[in-house]
Amino acid sequence: MAVMAVAISAEADTPESGIKKYLPRVRGAVRARWENDFDISRSRFQLRNARIMLDGQIAPTIDYFLQADLCDCGTMKFLDGWARIEIFKGFKIQAGQFRVPFGVDPFRAPGNYIFSNRSFIGKQVCNIRAVGGKLMYSLPRVPLTFEGGLFNPTSIFDQMGWVGSYAYAGRAIFKPGNWHMEVGILSMRPAGVRVNLFDAACGWFSSRWDVAAEYMFEHYTNDSHRPTHAYVLWGDYKLPVKVGVFNQLSFQGRFDGMTAHSNAKNIDEGRLPTDDPSRNRVTVGATLSYMRGNLGLDIRADYEKYFYHSGTEIPAGAGDRLVIELVFRF
Repeated sequence: MAVMAVAISAEADTPESGIKKYLPRVRGAVRARWENDFDISRSRFQLRNARIMLDGQIAPTIDYFLQADLCDCGTMKFLDGWARIEIFKGFKIQAGQFRVPFGVDPFRAPGNYIFSNRSFIGKQVCNIRAVGGKLMYSLPRVPLTFEGGLFNPTSIFDQMGWVGSYAYAGRAIFKPGNWHMEVGILSMRPAGVRVNLFDAACGWFSSRWDVAAEYMFEHYTNDSHRPTHAYVLWGDYKLPVKVGVFNQLSFQGRFDGMTAHSNAKNIDEGRLPTDDPSRNRVTVGATLSYMRGNLGLDIRADYEKYFYHSGTEIPAGAGDRLVIELVFRF
């Protein structure tokens, strides 16, 4: 037995076996759902996401990431493609197409959503991917990371045109113990008006609890639109269970809202249109999960209650709703 153990150990240390850590890693998530909008008395089925991710290393200091939605409500989208190199310990350079380094809730991937629908911060106010590059530096003995980047101001689907101004983004991330604290700034000019956003977020987690809050302020230059305030506060409580194959039950609650917001894609006589009216929302839900390593399956049910100012015209499909979702992660 001792000879066999030595032989196995020698085989594990061979140069050929070391190449396994450079093989690509494939991950993904599938979200299928049924939802009902009570205001219009209509319902629908959706394949909300069929997302695939590929990442890995080609050297100890060089890594890459590719991500695409094979189906986003019936549409295929290429989302991320970047390469990154660590120049020296803690200092990295990344270039390609990816989310701008700004905000916390916008970075949550479909396989890690706490709720069926994203917050207003993550969907309406700051759902921004761009083409460009960023620098990252993590302090050696303090859990503090700085990120800053320079990006095209245009859509990721419009990369051929020459630009006269860029989008800028940066954030500082502090993670002491079970806490996550972050501040950031983003400046962009998607149309003829520059928009500046500021963000602050704080979160805490334990084996059973996740609690977080985030506030985002959006300022439109030249008084092109009233400033936008967006906010979210949520909590998630988990407990182990044994229900068939399922091993976790969790309960979620969220309050989020925003004042009138413009996506800044069009200008009408120097004024930006209001694409999203002011609103608040309360979401409550429960999730039954099976988790084993990187594999997971969630059955989630969320009810969303919307609050609009008196006289506001409710956008189509933005009323009180019930969402039942099946999420598979691998």
